Amino acid sequence: MPVSVHSVIATNLATTVSSNRFHRNVSRRQIFSSSVKCSVETTEADRWVKLKNGNDSLEICRVLNGMWQTSGGWGKIDRNDAVEAMLRHADAGLSTFDMADHYGPAEDLYGIFINRVRRERPPEYLEKIKGLTKWVPPPIKMTSSYVRQNIDISRKRMDVAALDMLQFHWWDYANDGYLDALKHLTDLKEEGKIKTVALTNFDTERLQKILENGIPVVSNQVQHSIVDMRPQQRMAQLCEITGVKLITYGTVMGGLLSEKFLDTNLTIPFAGPRLNTPSLQKYKRMVDAWGGWNLFQGLLRTMKSISTKHGVSIPTVAVRYVLDQQGVAGSMIGVRLGLAEHIQDANAIFSLVLDEEDVNSIQEVTKKGKDLLQVIGDCGDEYRRI
Repeated sequence: MPVSVHSVIATNLATTVSSNRFHRNVSRRQIFSSSVKCSVETTEADRWVKLKNGNDSLEICRVLNGMWQTSGGWGKIDRNDAVEAMLRHADAGLSTFDMADHYGPAEDLYGIFINRVRRERPPEYLEKIKGLTKWVPPPIKMTSSYVRQNIDISRKRMDVAALDMLQFHWWDYANDGYLDALKHLTDLKEEGKIKTVALTNFDTERLQKILENGIPVVSNQVQHSIVDMRPQQRMAQLCEITGVKLITYGTVMGGLLSEKFLDTNLTIPFAGPRLNTPSLQKYKRMVDAWGGWNLFQGLLRTMKSISTKHGVSIPTVAVRYVLDQQGVAGSMIGVRLGLAEHIQDANAIFSLVLDEEDVNSIQEVTKKGKDLLQVIGDCGDEYRRI
């Protein structure tokens, strides 16, 4: 793990914000000014959350529909079935959709869906629909025209005048072109082509650097689950100071945190459910890094006991636990549009209250696992390490 990242946590972030190591001609007063200070408001029994940064404001559903599953590897997506499924989610109050430029047809599906909403639903309904997308460019020179061209592609695909949120990802921290890109994205926001600018998979050090450069972002989307609590370490400290919020994915670990994998032994060929999707394979590696399948089974048994007590499912408990963590504004549940639905389980999250006994029993298991911050590194490091 880079020494520079360690230094962010080694001292109180309130003072390191202005340290010489990270100073980029922006004073500590500036980083805490209204231009970058974010806030969050919850309304309607925890269903909605409003991300605010200065004059920027976006209200989203705290349980987001993640559309990575449309990109292939989870089964063939029928376009008409997918759009009908999006309407069912929105009708059930799950009206925020998260996608990316590289999630196969996700942005195109949203464009078809939003036009159905415009034609078939009242105007006040349309106001609740939010489409969050990501831009993941190669780490090349970020000119204004290049950034504008790519954002225009997403606007066209999603058939919107302004993107509700653009979440920016950058692969190579050795190339500080991400600062140029974010400045150009901020210009597009001022032009009305983007409503809010956000990040995805940035670590604490780079998030701090971005804020020091006076770039307003409202959130950072990161991997976060009961198994992967890395965001509650360094990132949560910075979020507490600056008000930037977290949107989490991998919260049900691709489905591993579910009844389907309870009391299964994956070491016996063909004896249990297959790890037959990219997300299951990805998060099985996280389980292995954390403590292995036997410890994970202990966690599932504990969560099953809690879910039975409250009359909900294991995934519902998993998401509620993360939503209750510091700095978390919303959590993602992947949707296999037209292939499988978990609308009832998702809506149960809003009424579930985990008591002290529930939390303690979960933590009794998780403390036996390894600290993934030490094993993997900070948020997003899993994408930047060989």
